[in-house]
Amino acid sequence: MDTYELRRPRVEDAPEIFELASACTVESIGFADVTLDDIADELVEPGFDRERDGWLAWRDGTLVAWAWACRKGDSDNVDIEVLVRPGTPDDLAPRLWELVLGRAREIAAELGHESVTVDIGVYRPDTLQRDMAARHGFAPATSFHRMRVDFTGPVEAPELPAGLTLHRGESEEVLREAHRVQQEGFAEHFGFVKTSFEEWFARRDASASTDWSQALVARIDGEPAALVIGTDQFAEDEDCGYVLTLAVRPAYRGRGLGRFLLRTAFAEDHARGRKGTLLHVDSNNTTPALGLYTSAGMRPVLVIDVWRLTLKVRT
Repeated sequence: MDTYELRRPRVEDAPEIFELASACTVESIGFADVTLDDIADELVEPGFDRERDGWLAWRDGTLVAWAWACRKGDSDNVDIEVLVRPGTPDDLAPRLWELVLGRAREIAAELGHESVTVDIGVYRPDTLQRDMAARHGFAPATSFHRMRVDFTGPVEAPELPAGLTLHRGESEEVLREAHRVQQEGFAEHFGFVKTSFEEWFARRDASASTDWSQALVARIDGEPAALVIGTDQFAEDEDCGYVLTLAVRPAYRGRGLGRFLLRTAFAEDHARGRKGTLLHVDSNNTTPALGLYTSAGMRPVLVIDVWRLTLKVRT
């Protein structure tokens, strides 16, 4: 086996990890689908323990791999990632996969679970990563489509429906309502994990892309009914706005609130000078979201498949 130096990541490693992640995404999809802020956010994400959950691999002074496992609250669901620089000898990746899967088991055991459900996102064109996931027993579970709309002219904000008011996420009251809508609106979606307001807020607030003024809660007759959260995640690399969350509480579905908030997000992104708006949608969503986005003029530009494996914590 080739010689590698394995060590834990540090916050100051972000530039090297960013360069590595850029090289990996260029190899798999033809462009660098990552920013330095994305990596910096990963390293400080609440729930991620840099001393236990991540590994960097160096060879001859060059960073050649970045691997991690990250818990989702107190659930039995753990996300993993293994990025290996193109051209690195084949002996490293299997070693890192075993490390992150072992850590996923440990996380679940620490939380009192008897099994762990492990997810990894794989760009559909990335045949090497797909093969590696399959080799370790993973199978496709769902697919997320990255949708995009480009602004070619003026984008007018939709007319406010009767009885509806909009409230920005600039107070604790509105943010608590946003959390309530998000939890109820996504309760039946793939990968949903119930979280407290404090956990939800901490994770979002830790991200450099978060701008709470882009969170809008729609109230109907004073009751929170729907939510859209925009962020700056794709502002640097795509010059686009990003809809992180679009949710409608079950009791308020069928009233056009999702379409109204989507069109509102388009208008606000256009007013900020963005070229367009991006979002991700689960193709197996329990609500017909993909049809909503295409009918609003969005088109799919990328597919990320989620591969899943369930393991016993102790064998």
